Amino acid sequence: MKNFFKIFSFIILFSGLSLSTQAAEKIEYLKTDWSFKGLFGKFDRAALQRGYQVYTEVCSSCHSMKYLSYRNLAEKGGPEFSIEQAKAIAASFEVKDGPNSDGDMFTRPGRLSDKFVMPYDNVQAAQAANGGAYPPDMSVLVKARGGGVDYIYSLLQGYEDPPAGVTLDDGVYYNKYMYGNKIKMANQLSDGLVEYSDGTIASVEQMSKDVTTFLMWSAEPHLESRHQMGFKAIVYLIILTILVYFSMKRIWSRIETEV
Repeated sequence: MKNFFKIFSFIILFSGLSLSTQAAEKIEYLKTDWSFKGLFGKFDRAALQRGYQVYTEVCSSCHSMKYLSYRNLAEKGGPEFSIEQAKAIAASFEVKDGPNSDGDMFTRPGRLSDKFVMPYDNVQAAQAANGGAYPPDMSVLVKARGGGVDYIYSLLQGYEDPPAGVTLDDGVYYNKYMYGNKIKMANQLSDGLVEYSDGTIASVEQMSKDVTTFLMWSAEPHLESRHQMGFKAIVYLIILTILVYFSMKRIWSRIETEV
């Protein structure tokens, strides 16, 4: 019995130390105003279009978005490019297709029905091109990481020189928001890296926010309709509650009169 209590005490002590260590290591993520947060939240269409531009010009050379089709760019609730714009975007990519009548594969301009073009043919090719690291697919990345949009937004701006005593291997970089602070992806953003067609200044902060907004839409394309449905449900419940209340008042008033 004594040994049991010793083991139990050790487990409690170890758990307490682990929790305190995690609390000490917890970092507060950068905050910004997200237009899609809250019951009435909606995606900023201009931000989604700028975010797609950042993804295409900066991220797509390594990161895939295999669950998105080019037609999604023109759908309601998303970036809402015009059909003509979405067709032009799709046609700007070469898509492997086939086989043709001769049994050969061929390339053609992309169509609205095509999935986003993958940067690598397979996982092995991706790892070989990135020093053994596999760039994760970004379609639902926001939902796959703790901290969600705040984490992605912070990570893109979290590159800095490592503190004293921290050594990094070749091809590894220090990021204060990355789990373990070590990341194999180099800092991809710098002020003025892209040129926004709407005249917005492409600062690192702005590009981080725009591409994160785009990734949030990719992970939750039906967010706006879900918010609308939630609002309607709340209104319905309020009306139902009022009707039930007055019905109860009327029923009890009859009972009190009879008494």
